[in-house]
Amino acid sequence: MQLKKMTRVTSAAVALGLLFGLGGCANMSARDQNTAIGAGIGAVGGAVLSGGSGIGTVGGAAVGGIIGNQVGK
Repeated sequence: MQLKKMTRVTSAAVALGLLFGLGGCANMSARDQNTAIGAGIGAVGGAVLSGGSGIGTVGGAAVGGIIGNQVGK
């Protein structure tokens, strides 16, 4: 049970780090910003859906990044 709690805390810390990291996106193009935002949202979604699994988080970030990149194309 302790490991599951630690995994959730780690996932939340990664998501928070991504959100703060997006503050440095001022000089990025709109497409690059969409990619970064999509990856962040995908990582959070993947972590939630997989119960904090690292593979689920990375997979969600990859899928979210691809979708974010293709939006508005």
